[in-house]
Amino acid sequence: MLKFIVKLHPEIAIKSKSVRKRFTKLLENNIKIVLRRVDEKVQVRNNWDNISVVSLLDSEQVRLDIIDGLKRIPGIVQFIEVTETDFDSIDDIYQKALELIGHTIAGKTFCVRCKRSGKHDFTSSDVERYVGGGLNQHVEGARVKLSHPEVTVRLEVRDDKAYIVTQTHLGMAGFPLPTQEDVLSLMSGGFDSGVASYQMIRKGARTHFLFFNLGGAAHEIGVKQASYYIWKQFSSTHKVKFVTVDFEPVVAEILENVENSQMGVVLKRMMMRAGSQVAEKLGVQALVTGESIGQVSSQTLANLSVIDRVTETLIIRPLIQHDKQDIINIARQIGTAEMAESMPEYCGVISKKPTVKAKIKTILAEEAKFDFDVLNTVVENARVMDIRDIDTEAKEEVKEAESVSDLPEGAVVVDIRSPEEEDANPLELEGIEVIHLPFFRLATKFGDLPKDKEYYLYCAKGVMSQLQALILHEEGFSNVKVYRP
Repeated sequence: MLKFIVKLHPEIAIKSKSVRKRFTKLLENNIKIVLRRVDEKVQVRNNWDNISVVSLLDSEQVRLDIIDGLKRIPGIVQFIEVTETDFDSIDDIYQKALELIGHTIAGKTFCVRCKRSGKHDFTSSDVERYVGGGLNQHVEGARVKLSHPEVTVRLEVRDDKAYIVTQTHLGMAGFPLPTQEDVLSLMSGGFDSGVASYQMIRKGARTHFLFFNLGGAAHEIGVKQASYYIWKQFSSTHKVKFVTVDFEPVVAEILENVENSQMGVVLKRMMMRAGSQVAEKLGVQALVTGESIGQVSSQTLANLSVIDRVTETLIIRPLIQHDKQDIINIARQIGTAEMAESMPEYCGVISKKPTVKAKIKTILAEEAKFDFDVLNTVVENARVMDIRDIDTEAKEEVKEAESVSDLPEGAVVVDIRSPEEEDANPLELEGIEVIHLPFFRLATKFGDLPKDKEYYLYCAKGVMSQLQALILHEEGFSNVKVYRP
């Protein structure tokens, strides 16, 4: 049996009774949704100040999957892993504790804390003294220290069961989804937009994605991939929308009619206009951008002020004071950094001397030259899709990339999973060459492979392999198929 005790984010604990009850109920439901994909019969119980998770499937893979799932649910500050054991005496508890956690206190100071309920011929203090004394004697370098020890050994005795805390894991913290209003995140696929979306999900806001396409099919697929990843990792408990707006006509209109130095600010204002219209259609309360003060010319305070005046829709900038390195560090932590690094760069407009102190009168005069019918048309033609359909769409669009379950002689399988996935479950095929090339490296590295071979892309569920097959076909590589065993 596997047991975990989930601790609530402290900001949930300080809410009023009614709000806390609502938040914990949402968190309980989200945990059930995620973990029932691992174990259909998982037991999730709300205990007011914590949530207990019990699975009767006692396998290492299930354990790892549950830990991975709990780490990616907003609202969990930490969770502890508990081992349940039967006992006849205090010595049984000590022996089990020595086996499970003896190695964690070697060379460290420690104390033992025990909670007890039920009828026993001993007290909690008796357990603490016996177990602590035994560990002190038999673990090399371990020393008892009751105040501020390096390790606290936690035990719970309930009737004829003893529960030993074996490990503590950190969660995302934040608020459960969807305790806040929906938001619409402007996705470019870079570092900033991905991290900004993550920060809003972490705050309990169901985050939809809006993409302004400036770079054709390859860029769109890359952004879809990044958006799908963020949703799948951190908010798959709820449905979200992915909206694509073809912004090339708007850019063309700006390049033709707007003065060079003002183009960057005007483009951002057009995006906010379009975003507001899309948000209104979806019933979304706010727009989210990855802008940070001073990062580029359009992100000075003066320019941001002018950009904000274009709409009454709330514009949220979670990264406004973050340094670029801070943003990159968070992106690495959440797994979006390498996708962002491989994302094609598309600048809508490039000014020789872009303004850093835009004046609203000047901007309005430039916008007067703009044909707003172009903007209205692209917004009307915006494509709204369920983000879950990215999987289906990939399979439909990659008509040339057929899926095979049996590999021919001489085939080369390209394992495009992340290094972590590949290490956890290596792909080994007898008589077949397997090369590991993560999906975020394909765009730059695939061209280096020999051209005279057939390549079969492999990933766990086939979503990424289909998306990557589409990108490679767009780039002219016809020797690519998908391997689905």
